[in-house]
Amino acid sequence: MATVLEPVPTASVPVVPGRAPAPRGRRSHSRRRHGAGFWAVAFAFLTVMAFATVPAPLYVIYQARDGFPTFTTTIVFAAYGIGVVGSLYLAGHRSDVLGRKPLILVSIALELVAAVLFLVWNDVTGLVVARLVTGLGIGTLTATATAHLGELRVRATGSDASAKGASVVAGMVNLGGLSLGALVGGALAEFVGQPLMVPYVVFVVALVVAFVVVLAVPETVDRPERRVPWRPQRVQAPAGQGGAFWAAGVVAFAAFGVQGLFTSVAPTFLGTTFHVTDRLAAGATTFGVFAASAVSQLVFARLAQRTQILLGVVLLVGGLVVLGTAAVLLQVAGFIGGGVVAGAGVGLLFRAAIASAGALVGPEQRGGVLAATFLIAYAGLTVPVVAVGAALLVLPTLPVLLGYVVVVAALAVVAGTRLAARA
Repeated sequence: MATVLEPVPTASVPVVPGRAPAPRGRRSHSRRRHGAGFWAVAFAFLTVMAFATVPAPLYVIYQARDGFPTFTTTIVFAAYGIGVVGSLYLAGHRSDVLGRKPLILVSIALELVAAVLFLVWNDVTGLVVARLVTGLGIGTLTATATAHLGELRVRATGSDASAKGASVVAGMVNLGGLSLGALVGGALAEFVGQPLMVPYVVFVVALVVAFVVVLAVPETVDRPERRVPWRPQRVQAPAGQGGAFWAAGVVAFAAFGVQGLFTSVAPTFLGTTFHVTDRLAAGATTFGVFAASAVSQLVFARLAQRTQILLGVVLLVGGLVVLGTAAVLLQVAGFIGGGVVAGAGVGLLFRAAIASAGALVGPEQRGGVLAATFLIAYAGLTVPVVAVGAALLVLPTLPVLLGYVVVVAALAVVAGTRLAARA
């Protein structure tokens, strides 16, 4: 995901009137601290996002053990989306006031609570609560960590030109973490005993390490001298930027609509329609989609933003067409391959959406605007999936899947072309 940061002074430490500039040695030490902090936040970001998708390949095991229908799986998944949207609405923008570091620490702590819940309360009710808490942590983290990475990178290098590199890392870590979690969860479930315990134990350890390393990260936001009253995040376009903001938001909604399919009902679809019940295969499928989203951002990073958006639309729509065709013809390779191609388009479109939204305002409002954009995006992760789950109660799987593909593809085409026209 990309965001454009404000220009900063040529020196990494601002000069305060009436005070001598910091000595060269101190500036060098500050840059090293911010550089190390950048990678610490990247590690924490990766770990938290990976934990978010660990349960994806495990839903089939829960379903087989407890005998609940596919609609229950969508309810469990929806709890995650509600948590994300709720925390983005209530707290996602507060890092502009409270600082980046405190909110990142809170998000890691919430993921630790969720991991413990998975271990000690793993019936359906426990799954819903654990996924809700997971979503609360993700919503607190995403916009905050994206902004923090860019600011740390700029201060580490002393050049605002490095913000683009930070945006590439942020996008890779975000979507790469989501892909990694599904793969790790599936692999541990397939090759290690106690598949509903071991993946969560592994991530308890990783999250503790992430919390410790973030404690040493420098803060990049100065708290205001006067207390700023709390208010919920408004999903509102900046003044005079309505068209650009909503185009970016709908693109992000459509992109996450594809991701929602592969972190909720797609593993079940593989098992029931294609009879692919291998846990590693389910995790690897989700991994492939999210990994393609991460890698495409790196591979096409040098293209102009307008070109990236148009290419993203082509890849997303083309991949969904292949996926839908494969579902009709019962070709599992085409289903997975289409998902991977669509995932590559997701990466390009989502990064462009976040870059466009972040560039609409100055630094004092950036956290809030990013939080609003993420809120729209995660609505795309939740609302369509719940609609699919409800539709599956009365309709066969195939027409529901094809309807989903058509709606998401249409949104991507309409919003993507509008966003490209403004790039």
